[in-house]
Amino acid sequence: MNNSRTTILLTGATGDLGERITKALIAQGATVKAIVRPGTSANKLEHLHQLGVMTVPIDYTDSTALRNACEDVSCVVSVLNGLRDVMIGTQTLLLNAAVEAGVPRFIPSDYSMDYRNLPEGSNRNLNLRREFMKQLDKTPIKTTSILNGAFGELLTGMAPIVLFRYKRILYWENADQLMDFTTKDNVAAYTARAALDPDTPRFLQIAGDQVSASQLVTIMNELSGQQYRLLRAGGHKRLERLTALARLFDRKQQDAFPAWQGMQYMNGMFTGAGKLHQIDNDRYPDIQWTSAKQILSNHIRNE
Repeated sequence: MNNSRTTILLTGATGDLGERITKALIAQGATVKAIVRPGTSANKLEHLHQLGVMTVPIDYTDSTALRNACEDVSCVVSVLNGLRDVMIGTQTLLLNAAVEAGVPRFIPSDYSMDYRNLPEGSNRNLNLRREFMKQLDKTPIKTTSILNGAFGELLTGMAPIVLFRYKRILYWENADQLMDFTTKDNVAAYTARAALDPDTPRFLQIAGDQVSASQLVTIMNELSGQQYRLLRAGGHKRLERLTALARLFDRKQQDAFPAWQGMQYMNGMFTGAGKLHQIDNDRYPDIQWTSAKQILSNHIRNE
């Protein structure tokens, strides 16, 4: 498929996921324009230029410049990250500019579990995504949200599930609850395809793998040759109480990803409230999906 005449406007290209999406778009033959904030370092700009990206320095409060950046663009892809001032404030300015410029399609910065069924107030960051969703759906622009569960890299990083040192798989309430994990590269490849696909539905749900804590025990036993066991940390109510305490004593309430936010995300996974149910992986059949076993195997091999 030749997309050389298709121009995508991207925000957040200097971030981790944003850069991956940028590379995936360019690999598909798209022309990529990236909005960057004035004052972005010369090194970051040069890196984007070397990738083949046209950078557009813009203050988001400059509505005219923002609207001009959206001209002759087939899709706006938002990879913004932050709290209300960014996810609602800045992203709304971007949305308004896209609508005014007549951009056909908009992909908001979701890239998360399915926040639509989470109890109100159970996850601060995802509440903002749901609030923006309601705003988006009142506009005439065609919108597609990408939902991917949790990033697969969390299995070997910040998510305290696989406790390598203690040979334990930690879980809350139900060891058989399936959880969705998708690597950032898989999310990026799929998002790029969706950005170039004029016929996408309102939501696309993807999962590189769906595994439970019990299944992770089996995987780790096989990969490590050692004996892993389940470790029950408690029930959902206990996790909610611990999360509330952590939030109460957090002195950095304005951090986008404090520890208690991760605990809220964990609760949404182990309750199943954020579970993906209609997996759309096959929409772009050439994408090679990375399983939880592959992620963990790579981690063990590189230790």
